[in-house]
This record gives sequence, C-alpha cells and structure tokens, in this order.
Amino acid sequence: MVCFRLFPVPGSGLVLVCLVLGAVRSYALELNLTDSENATCLYAKWQMNFTVRYETTNKTYKTVTISDHGTVTYNGSICGDDQNGPKIAVQFGPGFSWIANFTKAASTYSIDSVSFSYNTGDNTTFPDAEDKGILTVDELLAIRIPLNDLFRCNSLSTLEKNDVVQHYWDVLVQAFVQNGTVSTNEFLCDKDKTSTVAPTIHTTVPSPTTTPTPKEKPEAGTYSVNNGNDTCLLATMGLQLNITQDKVASVININPNTTHSTGSCRSHTALLRLNSSTIKYLDFVFAKNENRFYLKEVNISMYLVNGSVFSIANNNLSYWDAPLGSSYMCNKEQTVSVSGAFQINTFDLRVQPFNVTQGKYSTAQDCSADDDNFLVPIAVGAALAGVLILVLLAYFIGLKHHHAGYEQF
Repeated sequence: MVCFRLFPVPGSGLVLVCLVLGAVRSYALELNLTDSENATCLYAKWQMNFTVRYETTNKTYKTVTISDHGTVTYNGSICGDDQNGPKIAVQFGPGFSWIANFTKAASTYSIDSVSFSYNTGDNTTFPDAEDKGILTVDELLAIRIPLNDLFRCNSLSTLEKNDVVQHYWDVLVQAFVQNGTVSTNEFLCDKDKTSTVAPTIHTTVPSPTTTPTPKEKPEAGTYSVNNGNDTCLLATMGLQLNITQDKVASVININPNTTHSTGSCRSHTALLRLNSSTIKYLDFVFAKNENRFYLKEVNISMYLVNGSVFSIANNNLSYWDAPLGSSYMCNKEQTVSVSGAFQINTFDLRVQPFNVTQGKYSTAQDCSADDDNFLVPIAVGAALAGVLILVLLAYFIGLKHHHAGYEQF
C-alpha cells in the first residue's frame, strides 16, 4: 500500500491551491510505503527538479526546466523482498517518471541508482522538439548509509548526464525501516557534514527589537544562467541579507566563493537561483513588458544560526528597471525591501536577465541616472524662479524711476 501527500513549501503557499493557480515552482514529495501488515518499510521526503537541453525543429537548442510535477503517483514503489530491493517509483505528467533503487549489505543500505525518464513528445513541455519519444537517463550513486539510520541531505545535489541536469535538495529517506518506525538517528550527506559552520551572523539580545552590528561590504560575485550553449542571464553583485526573526535582527554577507547558481530563461521571465550550505534557495525572478525589464519577485529559504528555517516570498516587486537590450548597473548601495522582516542590500550591482549577446553585458543604464533625473526638474525650477525674481526686480526698479520722473516734472 502506498500513502502520499503533497506538502507546502515555505514562501510558496499551499501546494494544492497553487496547482490550481499555476504558481508552483517546486514542492516537497513525501512517500510513506507500508508492507502487508501496514507497517512502514520505506520513508522518503525530498524536492527535485530537472533541466533538459533538447534540439528544436529549427536545428537550434533550447533548455527547459521541469519543476512543476503536477499530479504525482507512486505506482511500482515496493518495500523489497529476497529477489528485489526497495524501490521508489514516481510518475508525473505524460511520460515523465523517476525511480530510485536501494540495496542492502550486512550493516548498511545504499541508494544504489536513480533514473529519470522524460517525454519529448509532450508538446506542452517540448513544443518544438525535433525528436519525439521517451528518453531515460540512469545514474549510479552507491550512497552507503548505516542500517536503521535516516539519510538527510539538505544541501543541493546535482547530477549531470546526456543533456539532463538533475537537482535534489531537502532529502530525507530511509529504506529497510525496522519495526515500522522511522529512525531518529540521522546520517548526513558529505555536503551537510561540511556545512556545520554557519556564516558569521551578528545578533544581540532582543529588547524589544535588536539592531544588528554593522558588517563590512560584501564581496561581489558573478553569476550566470545558460540556455543550451548560450548565456541568457548575467548578474554581478555583492549581497548582504538583513533578517529580523523573533525581534532579533541579523546581517549576513553572502560569500560568492561558496555560493552556487542555477536558473532558467523563458520568453517573459528569467530566474536566477542562488544556494549554499545554509541557503536552500535565494531566487531572483525577472519579468519584462514591451520594452523594459525589472526585478519582480524574490524568494528565500535558509537556515539561521539557531537551526531554524527562515522563509519569505514577494512576487509584487519593481526594482532594477531598465530598457530591454541593456543592463542595469548600480555601484552604490541599494536596498531591495522584500518584506518588513527581510531586506537585501546590494553593492556593485550589474544585471541583465534578457537579450544577452555573446555572453557579455550590453550598455548599462546606471542608477545614478535616476538621481540625475530627479535633480534636473529641481535645477530647472530653481533657474526659472531665479529668472522670475530678476524680472520682478527689474520691473519694480523701472517702475520706481518712472514715478520719480513724474514728480520732477
């Protein structure tokens, strides 16, 4: 028997509601597999998405990200027996599926392999694919875990093969569950083991709301997103996060040397996603209208130094506005106010989410132009006021001399 349910992801609202609204990017999958006696034999909860590069009918290449799994089934998932090991089998969409296989040794069990199958004949996902059919990518993993331990990997794991990039994060899994009870002993993946040292976060005792200790200017990082062989998004920026939770304010500088970037480019939107050992995701979503682009949405989910998860989302922003075909640049410090509890300070910013040519930035619109545009009407108004005063003075002086001439006559 298979039991499953869809879980909400912080910052994305309730998944079932978002499915109706078409607003889901990714959500947690959860499987509680039970045996004939209704005892849990396999438990898993995880998030995943896939990026596929394919050839179009125009002999060009496109990249599509598959993250909204829609209606999910788990047909074929098994607890395992003497001949076959446990298996998680997931089906989503027409011709899309994912399988994870497990094996057992004397004192350990292994996540042996995963396979992902996708259907280029699905015209919704691959409307212009040259070759139609179901393709499968297999990956050998051999991740060994002590028996009766729950495997955890919150960090982003990436597998890349045959034009397919698989992303996994927030993974919890235990095969060969003993006595029907999922273990409380956790076995961490290597990435999580190396991420136990959190970034320096300045905090003070809340009374009633603390003020964070000022932090040095963050180092600027360069990030990019590719669409096939071409770069479709460029971003250079130093990022400083200002977070308030439970009346405690924190300042966190993002280290670009330990930060990874992924994303996607579509006809009217572009996504830059940053993640690290403590940042599950920091999304910058750009939109465009007829002739301009702007930052429309920011989503974040990250671990704080106290172990809690901080998540915020805002899809109604309007920052970094510039004409299409150009880049937006601002060397001075700027603040993106996502919510009352979360702001991002940017330094040495330059971004171009659309119309990138030959992997290089186009001519930049500098944020200082906004200041100049604000000062121009003030300067013009002041000049006109000065001219008006001079005219009035000249008029009154002339009028006074005119009256003096009448009195002498």
